[in-house]
Amino acid sequence: MTGALPIISADQRLAEPRGVKGCIFGPSGIGKTSLLWTLAPETTLFMDLEAGDLAIEGWTGDTIRPRTWTDCRDFAVFIGGANPALRDDQVYSEAHFKAVCDRFGDPAALDRYDTIFVDSITVAGRLCFGWCKGQPEALSEKTGKPDIRGAYGLHGREMIAWLTHLQHTRARNVWFVGILDEKLDDFNRKLFQPQIDGSKTGLELPGIVDEVITMAELKSDGGDPYRAFVCQTINPWGFPAKDRSGRLAQVEEPHLGRLMAKIRTPGTPAADRLTYAPPPADPAADNQSQPQS
Repeated sequence: MTGALPIISADQRLAEPRGVKGCIFGPSGIGKTSLLWTLAPETTLFMDLEAGDLAIEGWTGDTIRPRTWTDCRDFAVFIGGANPALRDDQVYSEAHFKAVCDRFGDPAALDRYDTIFVDSITVAGRLCFGWCKGQPEALSEKTGKPDIRGAYGLHGREMIAWLTHLQHTRARNVWFVGILDEKLDDFNRKLFQPQIDGSKTGLELPGIVDEVITMAELKSDGGDPYRAFVCQTINPWGFPAKDRSGRLAQVEEPHLGRLMAKIRTPGTPAADRLTYAPPPADPAADNQSQPQS
């Protein structure tokens, strides 16, 4: 007798615990690390890659401090478990997971955490690139000299695999923070790019995570500056942003706890969200545009 086709019903899918996966980019000093104060310390694990925890001195949550890219990969598989699709000689495989469990102990120790806060993806990219430059793929087969193109290619694959593995940790929220660079293009127009070594990670990141948010300094109608989350792709400042949930306004309060609570609220029906029609024309404007007889 053959087994039943493993179809997941809508009720089963909706009953599954689902975490929010997102990236928050912003300029240095805007307060990205301080967002930890808006999360419950007893259920948040801080992955401190920058050793920049002065901004959260007194925060009572737990911290891990990877120092190498190997540490980053080991923590990722310990947090996310094994990928059954991989061979035993591959990173994030069942064999890798068992080896890490032998080193760190029972992964049930992580059950108390529902949010992983990674500060920062910028530093993770630097650790990854440093590791990649020492791999055989980063050396020319003909001359044996460093091949920067090979290093960047390996870097892109490593970063995407790391981010994707953490993204598949369904039951937990995972937030990455990173530095946002402001640049000018060839036509002297302002543009914003995540500060991550190589281009592949920055280009593919929006397709991996649920939310891409820019933490920025905006100005009120009175001209007073304030910090805010910019959450929608179409915004007047040109900041990188994406809201897969469809529940966030263009600008939200910079509070991660309340932001995730809003994402989990009942959303607007898809039929109402997925509209692409232009705004209705202004009849008065149309009348003014008509030639006078």
